[in-house]
Amino acid sequence: MDLEKHHPQQPAAPTAPGPAPAAGAGPSDAIRASDADRDRIADILREALAEGRLDTEEHSERIEAVYRAKTLGELQPIVRDLPAAAQAKPAGSAPYAYGPEAGTAPPENVIAVFSGATRKGRWNIGRRTNAFSLFGAVELDLTQAMFQQRVTVINATAVFGSVEVRVPENVTLRGNGSGVFGSFEISGQEAADPEAPVVVISGFAVFGSVEARPKRGRRVADLHNRLRKHLS
Repeated sequence: MDLEKHHPQQPAAPTAPGPAPAAGAGPSDAIRASDADRDRIADILREALAEGRLDTEEHSERIEAVYRAKTLGELQPIVRDLPAAAQAKPAGSAPYAYGPEAGTAPPENVIAVFSGATRKGRWNIGRRTNAFSLFGAVELDLTQAMFQQRVTVINATAVFGSVEVRVPENVTLRGNGSGVFGSFEISGQEAADPEAPVVVISGFAVFGSVEARPKRGRRVADLHNRLRKHLS
């Protein structure tokens, strides 16, 4: 009588493991970034620029990366080496009447080609302004301007021309540029009040001049106080 042969059951083949998650990556890193997420990272970068942690070139590169990012995981490395956003300030602590920010609004362009272009008086200046002069003169007078944000960046280019910027005496003024057979002069200053507006000038001059300096006797808070009295 033949005995029925029993073969031992073979163990199931192990399944191939899936791709390992990136080191330090969390489950939320794959979530699509919203406009609010990008604006939050951009705010951190603006604070870093105002505090001198980033120069204008680094700030521009990182801002471009922010608005190219698709997921939260792509946003976080952009500010990994920077402090977190500033903590909320107590009500009534800021003396400056900043308005609602313009988000990702395009920069304003002020151009003079064989001519002159001037912005002065009471006007709203955005986050970024491009000033370009070719055989002409551009004048930007910010002494009565309404700052809609704390950090304002002006990219000034002068080719056989001039760009002149005037700011209130109690704002922070910084610059980073170069002159090629020309001059790039920024009379930098640091405001005593940490909440004061910050104006950053970048760019270059070729056979021309770029100049930025404070205008003595003009103070941004004075203008805001007068506006409050006028509107009340």
